[in-house]
Amino acid sequence: MRYDFIEKDDKIIMKDISNFEPKHVFECGQCFRWNRENDGSYTGVVYDKILNVKKVGNDVILSNTNKEDFESIWYNYFDLDRDCDEIKAKLSKDSILKKAIEFGEGIRILRQDEWEILISFITSANNRIPMIKRALETLSEKYGRFIDEYNGKKYYSFPKAKDLNSLSLDEIKKCHTGFRGKYILSAANIIENKEIDIYAIKNISTEDGRKELLLFPGVGPKVADCILLFSMNKPDAFPIDVWVKRVMEYFYLDEDTNLKDIQKYAQDKFRELAGFAQQYLFYYARELGIGKKK
Repeated sequence: MRYDFIEKDDKIIMKDISNFEPKHVFECGQCFRWNRENDGSYTGVVYDKILNVKKVGNDVILSNTNKEDFESIWYNYFDLDRDCDEIKAKLSKDSILKKAIEFGEGIRILRQDEWEILISFITSANNRIPMIKRALETLSEKYGRFIDEYNGKKYYSFPKAKDLNSLSLDEIKKCHTGFRGKYILSAANIIENKEIDIYAIKNISTEDGRKELLLFPGVGPKVADCILLFSMNKPDAFPIDVWVKRVMEYFYLDEDTNLKDIQKYAQDKFRELAGFAQQYLFYYARELGIGKKK
């Protein structure tokens, strides 16, 4: 899809854009280095670029950027070529998903960097979002590259595998990574030694990609599916965390259904759109506390 946009004063203004609500995009659990500002906008670091995103009326304003970066980075990153209306129409045939879509109508699944998302979701295991954010920011501040200062805050690139591979386990654990530190160090070692090409996995099937990702210590089925969905353009992946399990059992399945059966049910029901269904259901369940035991 193409969008009308204006370049003005280090900004790209996307005019009258639908299916793009910053709160839904940046707070639906798929990314951890975007932060909400006092004015309601969000600032993040992507591919060593600092970007601020704000919705004003029906326009989305991308600040601290230009036309060249919009066309070479942001158009793909925000998956603007995707026809979200068609996806919503297909999924809304399910009455439950129709309500979930109405609640999180502005969600877009981002196309993020595979290495960063591998480490981000290893860090997410048994962890809360504020702690995940703190760990990733500390890793970046200590071992990434200083990019620039924007609106009074310093921003850093995400450290590369070679940067982390040169560290001791104690150094990584000092970045608030906890027991996940050993898995982060292991992933850096695997990537640096070219045992697995994290950037080639997107070129194979979702099933084969999942098997490859499960070779990383600290990566289980849920983390593998998050990596596939949020960085490798595999919209048939269906990550199952506690909220997704609750909402699937609340609306579709019996309580205490095992994860493999939930996975099979979701893949059979939602097929190539399973990842989009997951995001709408996850955001709907988490924000409203659906299925949470009293």
